[in-house]
Amino acid sequence: MPDAGGLFSLAGETALITGGGSGLGFAIASAFVQAGAKAVIVGRRQCVLEQAVAKLGDRAAFAVHDVTLTSLADDLVQRVSEINGPVSLLVNNAGVHLKKPFLDTTEDEFRYVLETHVTASYALTRATARSMAERGHGTVLFIASMTSFIGMPQVIAYTAAKTAVSGLVRGLAAELSPLGVRVNAIAPGWIESPMLNQALNGDPGRKQRILDRTPMGRFGDPGDIGAAAVYLCSAAGRFVTGVVLPVDGGASIGF
Repeated sequence: MPDAGGLFSLAGETALITGGGSGLGFAIASAFVQAGAKAVIVGRRQCVLEQAVAKLGDRAAFAVHDVTLTSLADDLVQRVSEINGPVSLLVNNAGVHLKKPFLDTTEDEFRYVLETHVTASYALTRATARSMAERGHGTVLFIASMTSFIGMPQVIAYTAAKTAVSGLVRGLAAELSPLGVRVNAIAPGWIESPMLNQALNGDPGRKQRILDRTPMGRFGDPGDIGAAAVYLCSAAGRFVTGVVLPVDGGASIGF
């Protein structure tokens, strides 16, 4: 990770990261703090957030919030800004996953996944981007998925949501970039995590199929996502907007 004094510096920035208490959200928060930003992580479980902030250090804080309560998005942004300064970096990372055959997926299940990934991030982006546009400075980062590019079985709700995210990135970038607000996304591949290990340890055949279609021949590290987030949110990425960046070892183009 580059130090906080170079082209990749995020010094002076205040980042709001949903789902920041664990997994990829925590990796992004950690990378942001290392790059010099203040990081405010958001989630529903206070104990998880407290433990994460203890690891992140003095430049980190947390806010307990459920992103699906979209009517409270403005209130969250106001609370965070009053304590930590205006939010200049927003990472829409919070989400839910549903693995279920399409024919068994109910409309309510489908709707809940879309509300969490799409509607909630839309509402929080609107709440945050207003002040970003007024200041002529800000970056919004979404977390997309390989399902934004390729079809996968038994994740139809997640696929629809992450495909919608890629459309949000393009549309918002076209509208907000002239106002000084860049909008991008990262599409992670298979990243080492307890969840991935739990899913694959009992299925060596599936694990090998994933590795076989990944040109780099290995799984990613959460830090790879954090480093990509720093790039897209720093001056190093100042002419990048409207992009969905795969960080997947080539899996989305592998065969």
